[in-house]
Amino acid sequence: MIKNFVRGFGALSLALIPLLSAPAAQAAPAAEVTTLADAVGLVQVVEEDRTGYTRSKFKHWNAGDDAGDGCNTRAEVLLAEAVVAPTVESGCKLTGGTWVSYYDGQEVTSAGSLDIDHMVPLAEAWDSGASAWTAERREAYANDQGSEISLVAVTARSNRQKSDQDPADWMPPSPEAQCRYVGEWVATKLRWQLTADDRELEALKVYAEGPCEDSIVRYTPAA
Repeated sequence: MIKNFVRGFGALSLALIPLLSAPAAQAAPAAEVTTLADAVGLVQVVEEDRTGYTRSKFKHWNAGDDAGDGCNTRAEVLLAEAVVAPTVESGCKLTGGTWVSYYDGQEVTSAGSLDIDHMVPLAEAWDSGASAWTAERREAYANDQGSEISLVAVTARSNRQKSDQDPADWMPPSPEAQCRYVGEWVATKLRWQLTADDRELEALKVYAEGPCEDSIVRYTPAA
């Protein structure tokens, strides 16, 4: 009986060895939740520098989150944000469907009429810290679907009016969208540890301490 116990204990010990020796899984970063005013206070202020920027330094669009679905990041965002799902045809061609561009409140029924906007534009990201990143991290930023606010489907007109401007120079034309926009801008900056310049920060404070003082910011730091 003792031999059987020892044999059984030995087998159990061997079974536990891989579990004990295996490295612990890395926990996903916890989501941060704070007021808009406090979130703005977390953004570091640094003078911006666009030296060396080209859009090609941010590879996009790549194969997206699901490399096997035949759709690139742009198409995957369109599918995720559709209020009426489009039909997906061969080659990930999208037909039909309905979207609402929250920048200007416009309803859109053609995927081709939409741009996928980087909440913090690529040039602004470069100015704010991305110039020091690896090419791989810039690609991850340019195709970020890990946060639903990093990329947004909006009318081509509103996206091109925005261009690479920060909130000191451009805000969504729809007043109902502005507090959401400021919160998502700040959340994206914090998610990617991007900085702000003085004018940008002052503009953010105007909203955080005024019409958007009740806004809450949620973000998860990028890996």
